[in-house]
Amino acid sequence: MQEPIRRLISTDLPRLRNFWVEQWGSDFMMVHHEIIRYDEVEGFIHDDWTGLVTFKITDRECEIVSLDSLREGSGIGTALIETVLQEAQIRKCRRVHLTTTNDNLHALGFYQHRGFELSALRRGALNESRKRKPSIPLTGMNNIPLRDELELEIVLT
Repeated sequence: MQEPIRRLISTDLPRLRNFWVEQWGSDFMMVHHEIIRYDEVEGFIHDDWTGLVTFKITDRECEIVSLDSLREGSGIGTALIETVLQEAQIRKCRRVHLTTTNDNLHALGFYQHRGFELSALRRGALNESRKRKPSIPLTGMNNIPLRDELELEIVLT
């Protein structure tokens, strides 16, 4: 039987690019004024792309770039987060962190329930990011103005 979670490999990159375009609107992410491209990340895929987490490890810090579950409420997102946390510990990272936007109340709850704590607020960050990625909308989920980035982290021991 095939494992439900497997590592993203180089032959997955075309599908990753398409997945990001479908789920996120482009083949790159804007995070803390930095462009992160689909071919610059590592990741784990759940089953047959029913879930995906991507991340970067730099200077003993693991940054989750994207997390998607196409079947919310089924435990896919939690399993992918746990897999990244294990990977970060194996690779001796000091912390795992991620960025979400001020409108994403669901994500804020999801991550905090899994041990992440708020660690930074970047006020107005999306106004700057729109200069490089104009497709970022002015209004986000719950009709909340899309302005700020919030960083959450788990410090690893």
